[in-house]
Amino acid sequence: ARRARRAGAVPPPYPNGWYRLLDSTQLPRGAVRSLALLGEQLAAFRTQDGQAYVVDAYCPHLGANLAAGGRVVGDCIECPFHGWQFRGEDGKCTRIPYAEKVPDFVSVQTWPSCKVNGMLLFWYHCEGVSPTWAVPEQLEITTKEWVFRGQTEHWVDAHIQEIPENAADTAHLAFLHGPAILGGSDLRYTRSKLWDFMKHIWKAEWQPEPKPNEHCSRLLVQHTATIFGMHVSLMDLTVSARQVGPGLVFLIFEHAFLGRGIILQMVTPLEPLLQNVVHKIYYQKNIPAIIPKFILRAECIQFERDITIWNNKQYLPKPLLVREDSSIQKHRRWYAQFYSEKSMRLPVKKEGLDW
Repeated sequence: ARRARRAGAVPPPYPNGWYRLLDSTQLPRGAVRSLALLGEQLAAFRTQDGQAYVVDAYCPHLGANLAAGGRVVGDCIECPFHGWQFRGEDGKCTRIPYAEKVPDFVSVQTWPSCKVNGMLLFWYHCEGVSPTWAVPEQLEITTKEWVFRGQTEHWVDAHIQEIPENAADTAHLAFLHGPAILGGSDLRYTRSKLWDFMKHIWKAEWQPEPKPNEHCSRLLVQHTATIFGMHVSLMDLTVSARQVGPGLVFLIFEHAFLGRGIILQMVTPLEPLLQNVVHKIYYQKNIPAIIPKFILRAECIQFERDITIWNNKQYLPKPLLVREDSSIQKHRRWYAQFYSEKSMRLPVKKEGLDW
């Protein structure tokens, strides 16, 4: 499907913003991790005092990969080839074992990083601009009022912009997500008569946030369900989804009886048309774990319906829209802030039989 598909005139592949590298627990003290994402090869390492750093993986000396056999020495990462040591804070080379003097200009590129909500995030900007906004901490996670109850991980064969654009496409909710989750995620069977007795009803509204949070947007969703046409109040759910930058979403759930919790959605581009999407759910610790696990499972089924569409669709820069679709263009104008003049463009694929 990936080979046969025409991707369309997609936007630049890597928007500027904060992205998840990995969970903080996946990088213990003294560890080095190799990471390939956003067109970069990175080395993440944590010093013995607990500070995490992200640098370019390749040593400027002879090109060895610092994360393939490199080790942490003090606040530096040591190249496995010749033992050159690079400081995590600024990338400067502090030691060359066989040289009398280290040239002042020798360094590797560093990437701004931070630990938020139990994850290590890093800042990507195609022009090297420093972070212009910060990722908010979710207080209930920091204070452990809400506890971790599970996660899902998916790979999506689409441009990153396709995923958040769903928030503004409120018309697809009724058609794609209206059929009961009992019908699963295979779109051939979701509209089966067998599960027709149950329906999901969605009311949604998407809006960008004003300054100084213009990098954020909000989707307010009211979910209700009917069984044999009768409203089931136990399944009433209010969801406030806050998009923070191009690849982070905070979905806060509120239920009249079953309390509150959050799903953190993190989208990280591995390749121009390949996204790693992780959902983590945190919920009130006094609520039985089966409740948040059911919510995460239901969200997973609905998300996988979207994945089938994303994996096979074409991006249209000038879609044919009706008046009720106006929020889609509004969303595209909002999302355009994450691209720069120097944002890399995908090469144009020539049609024909030449190879």
